[in-house]
Amino acid sequence: MHRDVIDGVPVLWEQAPGPLEAALVFGCGARDETFRTLGVTHLVEHLAMSTLPRLHHEHNAMVDLELTQFTATGRPEQITAYLTLVCQALADLPVERIEQESGVLAAEDGCASHPTVGALLSHRYGIEGLGLAPWNGPGPDRIPLEAVRDVVARFFHAGNAVLVLTGPPPEGLRLPLPAGPRPARGEAQQVRTAHSRWQEDAVPGPGLGLDCDLADQPLQLALAVLQERLRNTARHQHGLSYDVSCASAAAGLGRGERVVHLDAREGEEQRVAVLLWEGALKLAAEGPSEEEVAEEVAAARELFLDPRAVSFELELAASAELFGTPYRPVPERLALLEKVTAEQVHRAFARAMDSALLVVPPGTEVSLRLPDGSPLPEARCTAAGLPADGQQFRPSVKDRLFHPAARRARLVLNDAGVWLRNPDGEVHHIPYREVVGVEIQGPGRVVFGAAPCVIPVLPEMFAGLTPGLRALDAAVPEELRYAASGFRSADN
Repeated sequence: MHRDVIDGVPVLWEQAPGPLEAALVFGCGARDETFRTLGVTHLVEHLAMSTLPRLHHEHNAMVDLELTQFTATGRPEQITAYLTLVCQALADLPVERIEQESGVLAAEDGCASHPTVGALLSHRYGIEGLGLAPWNGPGPDRIPLEAVRDVVARFFHAGNAVLVLTGPPPEGLRLPLPAGPRPARGEAQQVRTAHSRWQEDAVPGPGLGLDCDLADQPLQLALAVLQERLRNTARHQHGLSYDVSCASAAAGLGRGERVVHLDAREGEEQRVAVLLWEGALKLAAEGPSEEEVAEEVAAARELFLDPRAVSFELELAASAELFGTPYRPVPERLALLEKVTAEQVHRAFARAMDSALLVVPPGTEVSLRLPDGSPLPEARCTAAGLPADGQQFRPSVKDRLFHPAARRARLVLNDAGVWLRNPDGEVHHIPYREVVGVEIQGPGRVVFGAAPCVIPVLPEMFAGLTPGLRALDAAVPEELRYAASGFRSADN
């Protein structure tokens, strides 16, 4: 792999068959946003791409949790022209098009990760950083102009960019980006750490997340073994699933989340969840066979040595350059993989299972066990109880008369935060210091907390709320409050 520098931007390239491919990669994504500004990086990408004329070669752009990329395939002169146009657009963003591109984003309705992966990340990290993955935020039409300008200034400059090419840089290539410092990043903070547990969420199928060292090669092989075992059982033996996938997300300092997730035939979510959990327990208890490990090493070798993998390797190297992590070339990675034993894979997976999160679709009944035979606990957003002080609100007399369960519901606001006791007795609490957003829905409010937690403060649910709403607005900074998106229905 070769390394050059053009206009202050590192350029990584390696010769590959086929037309020239390019990706201008910036070290920023959804994890660098806040709930209040969620979608701003995607909006910047759309604004830049909206300036391009009609081009007769393949080109695109994308934003995920960690990276923003502007890509193109074509002749060298086409690549040169495309990259120049993108850099010029980022240096002078057409903010007058925010209204139009916000509408396009709403129509696209994209997300930064697979919904099951996003749900697991949110349960681990809350509604911040990586945990923003499954959330929509206020909506693209509620992103402040100053947030757009701030993201461009912080991230879209030469100091936070890497260009990768599947061939030498074309003659005359320029990257006219403004200069800037490499952003400083800390490690994402978990809101839930030790102890295995399960939780329902709005996901299409079950998923298992593990907190781990992302460079742990034995664990990578363990996930590959588990993926193949699940493919054989859930898909080939029982016909319950079509897709079994693995994913990862970096939290900083080498750590992050590894996930295996499956789709499920309608009505079979519970059986698939059982196969996933029990398959993971069996691998943690018994480990893989030497033959399974050898098979996954052989699969990795085929993947790494495929000439079409050059683009993937370049992206890995670009990410390492942007985030200051080591990049190991393919021969080195393969040499290390070939030394991994089945016992090392066994120990790595058993250790990682101590942090296991299982997420299942809504309404999925599960009765699962830990290795010691005790029940796998459900993660619940339950506070100790309602405070004795503060303003207390109940459902209307009519609701309490016709819906006996409503008699248990309470909403309490005091100087420290908001509490909600649901009709089922579950208590939720959001301290004001943890509020990440307050959505204004007519006369009511919906409060989002970092934990993650959501509490509706709505007149249709609780009577006499006016004093509580005044107290809530006074306690939460104005910049965290926003009107409900015009792109969403009242039911959404």
